Amino acid sequence: MRVLITGGAGFLGSLLARRILADGRLAVDGAAAAPVDELVLLDLVEPPADLVADPRVRVRIGGLTDRMPEEPDVDVVFHLAGVVSGAAEADFDAGMAGNVDGTRAVLERCRAHAVPPVLVFSSSVAVYGQDPAMPPVGEVGDDTFPRPQTSYGTQKLIGELLVADCTRKGFVRGRTVRLMTVSVRPGRPNAAASGFLSGIVREPLAGVRAVCPVPPDTEVVLSSPRRTLDGILTAAAVDASTWGSRAAVTLPGLTTTPRLMAEALDRVAGPGTSDLIDWRVDPGVAAMVATWPARIRTDRAAALGLRPEDSFDDIIRVYLEDLR
Repeated sequence: MRVLITGGAGFLGSLLARRILADGRLAVDGAAAAPVDELVLLDLVEPPADLVADPRVRVRIGGLTDRMPEEPDVDVVFHLAGVVSGAAEADFDAGMAGNVDGTRAVLERCRAHAVPPVLVFSSSVAVYGQDPAMPPVGEVGDDTFPRPQTSYGTQKLIGELLVADCTRKGFVRGRTVRLMTVSVRPGRPNAAASGFLSGIVREPLAGVRAVCPVPPDTEVVLSSPRRTLDGILTAAAVDASTWGSRAAVTLPGLTTTPRLMAEALDRVAGPGTSDLIDWRVDPGVAAMVATWPARIRTDRAAALGLRPEDSFDDIIRVYLEDLR
């Protein structure tokens, strides 16, 4: 089996690659798990050294629009590459190029495959939003009409529709998953507007100050890296009838607030750890985060056996375990 991960050098792409390589086998479209012979990691930069050293890994350096036409046929594509929320909002053209043109390039290459591959597309709950001219959205579900209020959310929704239509046409066997903000992410901060939801935990645990740019009681919905990978791999594994509608499946998440996250940090890491958080509201970030849904019903994901972590305390504990 040949597998391609776009964004394979990134945070989620690297985690997914390591999990696939550790398992050694992958279940796709209802079939029994088969050995992974080659894992192609496509990104603008080289993946971490441990992935490069694995003989099953082949690295492709370049963008989606300039390298996808050269990529040989694969059995499954995990399309994780993209321009993150804050960067897409700050630079409209870059967001369109990475999130829309890049997704089109992936789909066009898949369309040329002799056998349509399974394609798992990572969308976002940013496709939902509070239209200021409409009544409050409240809780959203799989069938809630998307009303993105950011360029990033709009670009992801365009990608969802393209994947659904290419699946309808038989070009790919598409599965779109709407991801929550993933916390806690290791490593350095990125340009995502949601990055502080990892930073206010990661930095204090390392003895470094962090800024929370939204009011402490702002509701947010989060998923741990472990549960996010569960959803991505389940999307690839199930057959089309089990997956159901071509519409996106919203992955489960845990609703919390920065204040509750700080309290969990003190419980897990020791009293006073959260004193390293500076509560300094950034109006631009706060306004963007306020458009994101915080209460989400994920019936389709639950039917697939997916669930969130039980508490943010558990998310912090898993992060600390992974650091060891």
